[in-house]
Amino acid sequence: MARYIGPLCRQCRREGMKLFLKGARCNTEKCAVVKRESNPGQHGAMRKKLSNYGMQLREKQKVKRMYGILERQFRRYFHFATKSKGVTGKMLLQFLERRLDNVILRSGFALSRNNSRQIIRHNHVLVNDKRVNIASYLVKADDIVKIINDEKTKKNTKDNIEFTKNIEKPKWLDINETNLTIKIARLPEKEDIPVPIEEQLIIELYSK
Repeated sequence: MARYIGPLCRQCRREGMKLFLKGARCNTEKCAVVKRESNPGQHGAMRKKLSNYGMQLREKQKVKRMYGILERQFRRYFHFATKSKGVTGKMLLQFLERRLDNVILRSGFALSRNNSRQIIRHNHVLVNDKRVNIASYLVKADDIVKIINDEKTKKNTKDNIEFTKNIEKPKWLDINETNLTIKIARLPEKEDIPVPIEEQLIIELYSK
């Protein structure tokens, strides 16, 4: 499956904000957005006024990069959102937040999305007592996610929890740090997402 293998900090600089793609580094003075506020590239320091299309494109790119997915998969989520009952923008964000890799990350059990996907791919995650190794798996209300396997995995997870203890956790997740379990208390809302998103711009872009 295709995936982005370039420098992650470049993506944050391009969007002009922290997307928290590199875990612990993003919360230090080494963060590229803190060190260099300009866009990447030879002409990055030049400020250009964006057109309506430019703003729509940048918002879509920001959300794609934040969740670590490519265009084809993102379009599929948008298609599902348009076919679902409810407001399209709300449903789109809800699908993205319900991804298993996102749940592991938001809970503080992983420091970055790549770290979260590694835990899942290595068969260290149960959902309702069934092993799941698909990062894009969508959790539902009342599902229970659990970190399992060897002591090394559990120790690394507890170290991650300690490192992220000062980061506010989403209210839609009921996190048990002792047993390494996460209960999906309810479906996520836009207010639960730590990065501001203008989903209406994405809808306008895909509706053309």
